[in-house]
Amino acid sequence: MSNGVKRRKTRQVRVGRLFCGSDYPVSIQSMTKTDTRDIASTVAQINELVVRGCEIIRVAVLDIEAARAIRDIKKEITIPLEADIHFNPTLAVESIHSGADCIRLNPGNISDKGSLKEILREACERDISIRVGVNSGSLPASIGRRYKNTALAMADAAAKHIKIFEGYDFCKLIVSLKASDVLTTIEAYRIMAKRCDYPFHLGVTATGIAPSSVIKSSIGIGTLLVDGIGDTIRVSLTDTPEQEVIIAKDILSSLRLRYFSHEVISCPTCGRCQIDIVNIARKIKDTLNRLPLNRKKSYIKVAIMGCVVNGPGEARDADIGIAGGKGFGALFKKGRLVKKVKEDRLIDTLIKEIKDEMA
Repeated sequence: MSNGVKRRKTRQVRVGRLFCGSDYPVSIQSMTKTDTRDIASTVAQINELVVRGCEIIRVAVLDIEAARAIRDIKKEITIPLEADIHFNPTLAVESIHSGADCIRLNPGNISDKGSLKEILREACERDISIRVGVNSGSLPASIGRRYKNTALAMADAAAKHIKIFEGYDFCKLIVSLKASDVLTTIEAYRIMAKRCDYPFHLGVTATGIAPSSVIKSSIGIGTLLVDGIGDTIRVSLTDTPEQEVIIAKDILSSLRLRYFSHEVISCPTCGRCQIDIVNIARKIKDTLNRLPLNRKKSYIKVAIMGCVVNGPGEARDADIGIAGGKGFGALFKKGRLVKKVKEDRLIDTLIKEIKDEMA
């Protein structure tokens, strides 16, 4: 088994009650897809996302009314709120006054030094952070025209903004460099990782719909996390924000960076399989989803395998596992073969063993 991911060392930046940086777990973000001015709908969506596991929420601020709505939204939610600002620096200041925990600024459409200075002054007074959020689709014109390498252009755009902020002794920064192209995204973050020690917010933007969106996000975010790069993530999907959170949790769990639920591994099945692996795996996964993680055991791993090729080995590597035969499954616990169980008793037996393990 791998020793795990060694994360890039970064400074620590606070977002509300949560910290981003290498000394803290990689956090999960999403963005509301409601009209921020509709306070009730926005609050309802945020609170549903909290139940799903979202830890930072971003809202679109498209006018003063939306900026002012943040004050009422904040009263009804329990996670940090980031205000997403484009074009109009006045909206950043108003969002800060309304209690936003973090401001996202896009160097591609907010670059006036006088406006930035005002935003920084307000952010300093209220001790909030700023995300320098570069997007390949909205690079500053002065930079975009000069570069053939989009990843380098993105990194330079971020560096230019960071230099302005540091010139005012403002270092409560988080950096993101998102492109719709996976390789460009990866390259941009790798370039920037060599230039600064600010925490990074990861994501691949405009990925489209599933399954390609999930694949792009998983490869882009996952590759960077394996490199040790990344301190907070958003999986951007043309889908519900709940799906964004679910996929983000799966990415972090698969790299053993965090555990959000118990794990089921199961074989893809082939002509050797002689038991109903699909049904068994679904029933066991449903059972595990209803069992909370606890302090006694962080999580339990269950293997549902269909034959004797890889089955015994995978089953032995899990806390509990079965390797299928013809009409039966060999039950393993902690690497030891316990007994053979008839197929019609496998689900009930596994559920009992799982609950006993978690007791």
